[in-house]
Amino acid sequence: MTRGKQKIEAQKKNAEKNQKGKGSQLEARAVGLKVICPICKAQLANHNQLVDHYSSKHPKENPPSNSE
Repeated sequence: MTRGKQKIEAQKKNAEKNQKGKGSQLEARAVGLKVICPICKAQLANHNQLVDHYSSKHPKENPPSNSE
């Protein structure tokens, strides 16, 4: 019967461990997105991603200069 007790304790421990990581990461994501495309308002992490975004989504436009 000792294994039954260990099993229940292990299940409780795993349930607590798995509960801690859950939750919304919207705030953390918003902090990382610092550059906004002036045309479509897409949020990007840095200027290099903005240049790539312009080349794929707005090929006829020129990306703004790096003003960081």
